[in-house]
Amino acid sequence: MLRSLLFLALVTVSVKTYAQTNTPQESGVTLHTSTRLVVVDVVVTDSHKNPVRNLKASDFTLLENNVAQKIQHFDEHAGGAVNANQETAPPLTPGVFSNYSPTPPGAAVNVLLLDLLNTPTVDQMYVKDQIRKFLKNAKPGAPIAIFGLTTHLSLLQGFTADPEVLANALNKTNAAFSALLQTPVTGVPAQDMGDHAASFIANAIQGASTPSELAAAQRATQADAQASGNLGFLRARYTLDAIDQLARYLSGMPGRKNMIWFSGSFPIDITPTGGADQFHNSYESLEQEFRETTNLLTRAQVSVYPIDARGAVVSPVGDVSQSGGVYNSATGFAQAQLNFHERLVVENGTMLRMAEQTGGKAFLNNNDLAGAVTQAINTGSNFYTLAYTPSDPHWNGGYRKVEVKVQREQVSLAYRRGYYADDPDSPANYGRNTTAAQVAPDEASNPMRLAMMFGAPDASEIAVKVRVLPVDEKPAEKLAKGNTIPLGTRMKGPYRSYAIDFAANPRGVMFKQAPDGVYHSYLQFVTYVYDHNGRLLNSVQDVVRANLAPAVYARVMTVGVPFHQEISVPVKGDYFLRVGLRDLSGNRVAAVEVPVDSIKSLPPVASIQVDSPSTKSVN
Repeated sequence: MLRSLLFLALVTVSVKTYAQTNTPQESGVTLHTSTRLVVVDVVVTDSHKNPVRNLKASDFTLLENNVAQKIQHFDEHAGGAVNANQETAPPLTPGVFSNYSPTPPGAAVNVLLLDLLNTPTVDQMYVKDQIRKFLKNAKPGAPIAIFGLTTHLSLLQGFTADPEVLANALNKTNAAFSALLQTPVTGVPAQDMGDHAASFIANAIQGASTPSELAAAQRATQADAQASGNLGFLRARYTLDAIDQLARYLSGMPGRKNMIWFSGSFPIDITPTGGADQFHNSYESLEQEFRETTNLLTRAQVSVYPIDARGAVVSPVGDVSQSGGVYNSATGFAQAQLNFHERLVVENGTMLRMAEQTGGKAFLNNNDLAGAVTQAINTGSNFYTLAYTPSDPHWNGGYRKVEVKVQREQVSLAYRRGYYADDPDSPANYGRNTTAAQVAPDEASNPMRLAMMFGAPDASEIAVKVRVLPVDEKPAEKLAKGNTIPLGTRMKGPYRSYAIDFAANPRGVMFKQAPDGVYHSYLQFVTYVYDHNGRLLNSVQDVVRANLAPAVYARVMTVGVPFHQEISVPVKGDYFLRVGLRDLSGNRVAAVEVPVDSIKSLPPVASIQVDSPSTKSVN
């Protein structure tokens, strides 16, 4: 333990400094934390959509569930040119890695999310042209990062205030073919291009002369509806997962973040259309997942600005390229029009809800995407921060409506309209007999499933540093203790073992004090080995219960939460380590990716087994 704390004292200086400027209280976190402080960013614009500045706290009235609240903290943030190099990442010694991303103090940062999964190829090219137009006229200012979304999230360009660097990164990004869109090139759904298939099925049902023929026709109807619904469900699932990842990545950065999301959108409630209503029960709703995603965005102080990548959307039903014979009747034509408008309402509704619940704004039915980006960054960089402690002390998980008023005429306000009052002192539902297998990272609802994906952005809900060094010089034929190779995986020795020492910011971990004065936490430590193709080859994980006496707890709060693991990696080949931590009580995660090439030549360290103080593994 003493050797571990000595290491932590050496490598967590910047973690401790970081904790002083990036605590959950200061980043607006209100869910699953030990604070009751609610932070609301408010954008105030005039009738010309220009920011309204120089307001005072006395100009605002803030209500929660129609009850006036006392504003305890008030700040005005005025956008403008900033020095993106005002803050730099603290230097790290060789073999030490962190999930900390520096940002200019006090400045809102912006993320451009290119949603290639839900956007037709033609519209993707238009989006890129519009972003180039924006960057051509942009001046260095608040930092911008670019992410891409296919079936996973990718960082295309890290935060920079240099428009030229952003343009170069954009030029290297190719259009993606989305296999989950019915028509990936144009985006025009098959049912809007005609009703041949629907007519064929309807005629088959009407002409069925035997029960078996009728059953076959009905199965065809169900299969067609399920195929369409399954594609939509997968798109929605991948999209929500990616936005969750992005929220967990941005949560480690203090202050407001603006996510500008270019997308063709997607429906949340995936249900079949047309004559397949009787099969609704076979489809799932993602409403709960949508709530969890907006909660994560709110916790991370991320405001979403969705931009419909299709611009001004018109119905394709009357496209002159189609023959008049496509529609068998006026009824078929009318039904195709109805289908189009119903789907557009649902897709626009998703964008509007995401913007409203996070304090952003949706840009719909507008071909000037470059102008939309300019407006989103301008308004999102000029805002007021209001913080209050709710007068209602009952944290029962219910939804609380937030309303902000300002004593000015002809102004518009954008802010998050509420939050779910989850009890920050209530641990997640994990019983005392829970095993590591029951909280394994492959659970669909487990945030580690996303945080531990190869190539994913580093999750930063908990600030961590990890030191990764070879255990010794000599290779071995056996795996390190506790390592697990997935079934069907071919991985051959000789291996080299690496020692992984964690140092986690304790302010991001939920500790609960028992009546006897002992502090308890429940943590999962995971390390994966990936090859360069992203195939999982080896893993080690430990689930531990930390029981800290007051004196030990005080030391941990000073130097960080320690833990030690060892992982084996084949000597030959190109490999990556993905190192992660999950607070199982607070449901927060951290992850860092380490190229083995960057550590394999470092001096080795003696292998020592160092557990967290007074912990008990439940593997």
